[in-house]
Amino acid sequence: MNHTVQQLLLAALVVLPLLGSAAALLPAPPGLRGRGPDQAVLRHGVTVTGVVLAAAIALAAGFDHDHPARMQAQTDISWIPALDIRIHLGVDGVSLPLLVLTALLTFLSALYAYFNRPSGPSPRAFVALLLLLESGTLASFAVLDLMLFFLAFEMVLIPMYFLINRWGSGERERAAWRFILYTLLGSVVMLLGLLLIGVKGGTFDMVALATDNGAKLTHTTQLIAALAIIVGLAVKAPMWPLHSWLPDAHTAAPTVGSVLLAGVLLKMGTYGLVRIVLPMTPGAAHTYAPYLAAFAVVGIIYGSLACLALARTGAKGDLKRLIAYSSVGHMGFVLLGIATLTPTGVNGALFANIAHGLITGLLFFLVGALKDRSGTTDLDQLAGTSGAALYGRAPRLGGLLAFGAVASLGLPGLAGFWGEMLAMFGAFDPADGLSRPAYLTYMAFAGLGTLLTAAYMLIVVRRVCMGDHPIEPRTGTEPARPALADVHGHELAAWSPLVALTVLAGLWPAALLGLTDPAVQQLLAGGNR
Repeated sequence: MNHTVQQLLLAALVVLPLLGSAAALLPAPPGLRGRGPDQAVLRHGVTVTGVVLAAAIALAAGFDHDHPARMQAQTDISWIPALDIRIHLGVDGVSLPLLVLTALLTFLSALYAYFNRPSGPSPRAFVALLLLLESGTLASFAVLDLMLFFLAFEMVLIPMYFLINRWGSGERERAAWRFILYTLLGSVVMLLGLLLIGVKGGTFDMVALATDNGAKLTHTTQLIAALAIIVGLAVKAPMWPLHSWLPDAHTAAPTVGSVLLAGVLLKMGTYGLVRIVLPMTPGAAHTYAPYLAAFAVVGIIYGSLACLALARTGAKGDLKRLIAYSSVGHMGFVLLGIATLTPTGVNGALFANIAHGLITGLLFFLVGALKDRSGTTDLDQLAGTSGAALYGRAPRLGGLLAFGAVASLGLPGLAGFWGEMLAMFGAFDPADGLSRPAYLTYMAFAGLGTLLTAAYMLIVVRRVCMGDHPIEPRTGTEPARPALADVHGHELAAWSPLVALTVLAGLWPAALLGLTDPAVQQLLAGGNR
């Protein structure tokens, strides 16, 4: 593809949602209002996110797959010369899958919201915030300047705060405040680390800093800067014990908010570790890697045990909260892969990032649909005598929930398997200088985490899809159980791409690994391969 066309496509990914967000606040032209202004603005959201998805697919199609380690579609314009801050955009094999995933999940969320209007204030503000969130997230994966990365990183916080606070449920205000406080505090610390790298390294250009491989930074500078950046990114990842904002945010968020929070926003933290910490502060990364791996493994076990506690009968566990805790465990595998400092482990982490976005996005869509039908996400109510019993009452919905659960537990042949396996392979043979006995211990605990994941996911499927109590034959005197709508056409349209990609990535992992591996090799070598 022509370089200029690539540049325009990448710029459009960032700018179009921003323009669409501003346009959503304007009155709809009379001829485009359809059944009313609310429907018009929701349709506007679908249209803009659809165009952005088309641009992302076109960018991926025109990407030079023979050279995925090379930064492509670059735009480099001076913005603040006094500080040497530039509008520098580019895409390689690490960022391209995340750009496409973000565009896809945002489009599916807009499509779902069009048919399931979120309860709350005006849809006009909802669509504007959704598009602003998409712009900030896409920018985070596309920019190649440390200060622009920070600005894009911060740009997503306000839209997500309002999506939770105004369109959420339950203790939404408390959850939104915890989300914004945790992430803002983490971001302040991260900014100090980014400034330290930029000032001491002589530039804020991420490509130049990665190629330099920390040569201009003393070991002490690397340690201080990397620690600050890791803390900021770990909050977003989320890494235990900085995860406590996540379950509350997911439980309170609307369905679309949960899908984007789990499917996209969590990936910004782990992406930053791979893009910034590993190549720019390699000495500090080597020093902190064993501790990062230890925290990752604790997160895997902790998340799984929390899910088991929520899944048991009588615990009054919330299904959305359970899936949120499962994200802590799954992202633990991502962090473990990164902490091995090996191409195998980091590739596994990037693969697990994409798999988690697809699978957990699907699960939150399904739980949202289940709540719309039954009015609750309480597991005891869903599994009780008057509960969901999806296999009998809504078999297609039950089948999709079972599919999402077995994909999440890492069934071979589905996307969830490869990332976790490669992360453990990386732990089996970590980078030179790292303690192999320690990493073998981490690998063993991670393996235990996969067994615990299988346990709680199968319990959830049994309870929600079959119920805790067998349905007795009707005698004709008791009232019939109320109907439970099965999968609607628009839901099938929104969920089918996630199902198809989960299967495709599981059966053909080379499609993704072929993109990431050369780029990872180059990042770990500091661009000097």
